[in-house]
Amino acid sequence: MSKLVIVGTVAFDAIETPFGKTDKILGGAATFIGLAASHFDVDAAAVSVVGGDFPQEYLDLLVNKNINIEGVEIVKDGKTFFWSGKYHNDMNSRDTLVTELNVLEHFNPVVPEAYQDAEVVMLGNLHPLTQQSVLDQMAKKPKLAILDTMNFWMDIALDDLHAVIKNIDVITINDEEARQLTGEYSLVVAARKIHEMGPQYVVIKKGEHGALLFHNDHMFYAPALPLEEVFDPTGAGDTFAGGFAGYLAKTEDYSFENMKNAVIYGSTLASFCVEKFGTERMQNISKDDVEYRLKEFKRLTQFNIELS
Repeated sequence: MSKLVIVGTVAFDAIETPFGKTDKILGGAATFIGLAASHFDVDAAAVSVVGGDFPQEYLDLLVNKNINIEGVEIVKDGKTFFWSGKYHNDMNSRDTLVTELNVLEHFNPVVPEAYQDAEVVMLGNLHPLTQQSVLDQMAKKPKLAILDTMNFWMDIALDDLHAVIKNIDVITINDEEARQLTGEYSLVVAARKIHEMGPQYVVIKKGEHGALLFHNDHMFYAPALPLEEVFDPTGAGDTFAGGFAGYLAKTEDYSFENMKNAVIYGSTLASFCVEKFGTERMQNISKDDVEYRLKEFKRLTQFNIELS
């Protein structure tokens, strides 16, 4: 069984959308990545930090999903990272209302010894120096290192971000971030420039408009599944990354052709994530649910055409 290391936040979120609002609920990049990756037969470990206010039931949830939490540090006299946001009517844009770093401010990730030989490392959205410190702890170079980042780090730690990007195989960012990172509006040109920074593969997420995968001169596009209702987009990008990383860790095939399948699995799982607030929907997806939705994707994207 392949090993997968997941690094990121395990956190509290408070969310408001046109469909309602929540108090503090379970969130965080590592949480969504882990829940998505749990649908694959991989030995996954989360590396994160929480405060003494973090409920045991949330930790139990991760364990019950076969996610090793040995690398989740508990700072008993600290408070867990908290983010609050309000989404606009289009559900694509949002305002951050509150960000409390709390224990995350001094987080030094420690990869459990048993996972320092992991084949796949998924570096969730954190400071680039924190991401690099995880790579430095690996006993050998992972077969696949995947990095997610955001415009915030481009604003305040661009040199550090460029340094860690040199050392990874796959980067997953959204279209706005790809444009900011490269200064290019065309996503095809932006992907080429990101290739030159180091990654062999570039995944550009476009929200409700799907995702693009680039490798050298090869390109693949996967649409997002049209849904009747979208309650909460929070965590959808992390869920995509978790499905993507989990599938590749399971299959141990890191070719461009197999990454196409990984993109579809990531998109499929992300389509569940947005149907409820927070992690609620991700906690209760069956294998049959995933298979049915994969078939929906196939019907959506496949066709026969007569070329004249």
